Amino acid sequence: MMLMSSSLSGCFGRDEVSQEQEQVIGELIIFNDDGAYTWFQDERAIISDGKIIIGSVASGNNDSNRTGDIEIVTYDLTTGITQLSELHHNLEYDDHDSPALLVRQDGRYLAVYSTHMGTHPLANTIHYRISTNPYDSSSWEPELTFVPSNNSRVTYSNLHFLQDENENNGRIYNFFRGLNNSWNPSIMVSDDMGENWDALGLLIQHPGHRPYVKYASDETDTIHFIFTEGHPNNYNNSIYHAYYQDGMLHSSNGSEIRLLGDGPIQIGEGTLVFQGGQSAVASGNDLAIDSNGHPYLAYSVQIDENPLDHRYRYSRWTGDEWLDYEIAFAGERLYSGEDDFTGNIALDPNNPAVVYISTNVNPVTGTLLPSGHYEIFQGRTNDDGMNWDWVPITENSTEDNIRPIVPDWDGQNTAVIWLQGTYDRYTDFNLKVVGVIISE
Repeated sequence: MMLMSSSLSGCFGRDEVSQEQEQVIGELIIFNDDGAYTWFQDERAIISDGKIIIGSVASGNNDSNRTGDIEIVTYDLTTGITQLSELHHNLEYDDHDSPALLVRQDGRYLAVYSTHMGTHPLANTIHYRISTNPYDSSSWEPELTFVPSNNSRVTYSNLHFLQDENENNGRIYNFFRGLNNSWNPSIMVSDDMGENWDALGLLIQHPGHRPYVKYASDETDTIHFIFTEGHPNNYNNSIYHAYYQDGMLHSSNGSEIRLLGDGPIQIGEGTLVFQGGQSAVASGNDLAIDSNGHPYLAYSVQIDENPLDHRYRYSRWTGDEWLDYEIAFAGERLYSGEDDFTGNIALDPNNPAVVYISTNVNPVTGTLLPSGHYEIFQGRTNDDGMNWDWVPITENSTEDNIRPIVPDWDGQNTAVIWLQGTYDRYTDFNLKVVGVIISE
């Protein structure tokens, strides 16, 4: 549905919005009536052959037989028909288990997923399935598995394809966590479109800690990534950037760090984007690449150890330096026990001037929203991120709206997808996967 320009005009600078009925700009689409995902697997949603394809984990609140199911939902953009496919029955009730998706060169889809480390009998196993037919996500070949090592404890798959590797036949990278019980970002690769895999080693190493990473690739020869030092409960995180190209790890300005095969990046060898500290603990949320091949990113920061005060920030690499700005109030922690978790911020991968945020406060003033819930806002900048105008996508909601994602599309249309419902922790949620479609 087209969102008319009048609906998206103006700046959200009010301290209050009217106490009216629940509103969504555009037609709210319920993709899946029971589903969740975290933000450290990608791509969680893809648009391919006129369809939106989304991976998620079911809670079973609506149907106990679905508890822990790993699912794919397919929404036909022409007919509006939704189809649900099950990848794995009752794997684990944990939103970390959601699948990463990729379109292979032959048009068939690859889905990769795993349990959330811990003591699960399959904690060392990465699961994957390949669609039976090109551009058809309704039917899948039998599940296959890969064990990086017997003592691995895996989670968080991130799939990226580089065409120029493997003698120009292409190579698929899966960046996951947990090779050899390390808690560190790890690498496995496939040179046959995801049929078979090999473990390469660690990408980043920080002994005793668990760096968190977001990735983006140009699908040709380069993969960018941003990372922190560790879990924000245990470390006053900063944000770093580096990239991989032609077998070599590089800092932002192109300086060589080392060959990928010579060992992982150590904390501090990447380029510092944001200096964290006790009064500003950072968590990476999203990363994309602009038309010049330059990365841009979004992240959140907890202020002064106050779980009720988070801010969203936005950074762009100009080719010479990082421009970094605070852009919005992010509101309160999502739930007690994870004081650094927010509703999240998503970049538009086709437009560096647009972001989507989830917050329970006015993004300009920090005043609590009248609904008392997390709402979705669109932000636009006309000066490379220094200043932003905000408009609500949802208002006066009766449920929380969290974890927006924006899959790559065509530049003229945008699908904004998020989770709606109740989220108490990663093993206790009652959420739907919903969204709107925006046409410029």
